[in-house]
Amino acid sequence: MSMKVNKNRCEWPQDDDLMIKYHDEEWGMPCHNDRTLFEYILLDTFQAGLSWRTILYKRKNFKKAFDNFDYKKIAKYGARERARLIKDAGIIRNRLKIEGTIVNARVFLKIQKEFGSFDKYVWGFVGGKPKSNKWKKMSQIPATSKESDALSKDLKKRGMKFVGSTIIYAFMQAGGLVNDHVVDCFRHKEV
Repeated sequence: MSMKVNKNRCEWPQDDDLMIKYHDEEWGMPCHNDRTLFEYILLDTFQAGLSWRTILYKRKNFKKAFDNFDYKKIAKYGARERARLIKDAGIIRNRLKIEGTIVNARVFLKIQKEFGSFDKYVWGFVGGKPKSNKWKKMSQIPATSKESDALSKDLKKRGMKFVGSTIIYAFMQAGGLVNDHVVDCFRHKEV
């Protein structure tokens, strides 16, 4: 079934059904689930230098390869899991990103312990509610923000990898910490 319904939406999904579904049902929705937040960090880590479309089409493979994004299991990965992942053609087989994901899972657990949840920690960078922007065109949407700069800096200080401000801004968009749907997109008011 095609998702190409006549609705005003952001232009980035173009005419790709999977991208449209992600845009219409998930992107920008405020997320308070730690596992989903970790999933977004993991996927955005692997997106670095690649297109979101590439990652989205491999998302099910990532879910299977990384134990349903269970950060507690990932934090315990050793040599066997690393070897398995580097051989998995269904994901992006980048050794540094695989290592970074394992490190990030361990840091994620430390943040949870310190703040009670990763959700509480991360939403503190936007004052506990989504920052709703009023962009008229996609070209106005920045690659970073002062909030993503601050979160990126703090995550790096804590030891996370692949968490530059651009990656963190994409994470914030995905998790609904920032609403970057353009104002004439039907999702702008919904989220």
